[in-house]
Amino acid sequence: MNLALHIPDNATVLFDTNPIIYVLEGHPLATRFEPIIADVETGRIQALVTPITLAEVVSGPLRAGKEALAQRYRSTLTSAPGWTLRPLDADIAVLAARLRLRRGLRLPDAIQLATAVHEGCHALISHDRDFGSVREILILG
Repeated sequence: MNLALHIPDNATVLFDTNPIIYVLEGHPLATRFEPIIADVETGRIQALVTPITLAEVVSGPLRAGKEALAQRYRSTLTSAPGWTLRPLDADIAVLAARLRLRRGLRLPDAIQLATAVHEGCHALISHDRDFGSVREILILG
């Protein structure tokens, strides 16, 4: 199933951590998310990530002592064409608290969801079952 077909041209999507890690590490589930990342790379759509995703993505390389790889991942997620890091601010924090209470989410997931909703993203790209009760935005994964 090509998830990218569910995303219109020029849309913005928020990437949760797991799809990015799957692609970076060559996980078998990567094929599900590669078409969306390819669409970001070609400029068809835009990708947003949060500081949570950045921290989680660079944790593996840092744990392995691979500073250069961690820096490469950081550069990709924060400055590569099509990718934008959206910092956490007070508006997103309060929305995350509301969504956390409404949907029973862990705080990191609530922040991901709040960022996507606040920024008007078309979808949140994730492979996290915790988003199963979410109705505020399209969850693709």
